[in-house]
Amino acid sequence: MKREIVLDTETTGLSPATGDRLVEIGGVELINHIPTGRTFHVYINPERDMPEEAYRVHGLSNEFLADKPLFAAVAEDLVDFLDDATLVIHNAAFDIGFLNAELEKVGRPALTNEVIDTVALARQINPGARASLDALCKLYGIDNSRRTLHGALLDSEILADVYLELIGGRQVALALVAETTVSSGLTLVDRAPARQRPTPLAARVSSDELAAHAALIATIGADALWNAYEDAVAA
Repeated sequence: MKREIVLDTETTGLSPATGDRLVEIGGVELINHIPTGRTFHVYINPERDMPEEAYRVHGLSNEFLADKPLFAAVAEDLVDFLDDATLVIHNAAFDIGFLNAELEKVGRPALTNEVIDTVALARQINPGARASLDALCKLYGIDNSRRTLHGALLDSEILADVYLELIGGRQVALALVAETTVSSGLTLVDRAPARQRPTPLAARVSSDELAAHAALIATIGADALWNAYEDAVAA
């Protein structure tokens, strides 16, 4: 079973080194590239003012964030949700840098998860094409009309669709559904055809029962479906 978390964050600015902080984290769980419906989403009080430039990007104001939890209060839930999953992130260095800076502030170790950067993946698959999330939505025909502002959970949901297209499109999911039933955790395995008995089993229906059955069919009429089976047996 391959577990991945498509992850996104919103921040007060561009660099934790200059005092910028996380204000929102969103994540979508995939099992074998299929969304399970399990998500992680939290707003965070950054303990500082929101610059106007950042507010114009995500619309999260000082007033809205004032009563939200500090990162220290959500860190354990975040780490538990991520666990050892592969992280799928658009421009991964940015988000990982902020996450690790926040983890360091609360005395927790940095993330060591495997990371897939969908910007690098998109540039590898579509060299020369724009690799922004909006551009990739347009390229693959993914509806992003709800994305009037950046939002960590919404962007994670959209990125999950983009990621699926980048790794091979919806055929990948259909093939994996045939291999794994996510809801039950059962893996479907191809099996060889059942071996045929060398000697057929003896009939378990007596001649009297067969005659009675034939008499019943006769009362139904010539168009009865049973007549086709009777003809096949007689042949």
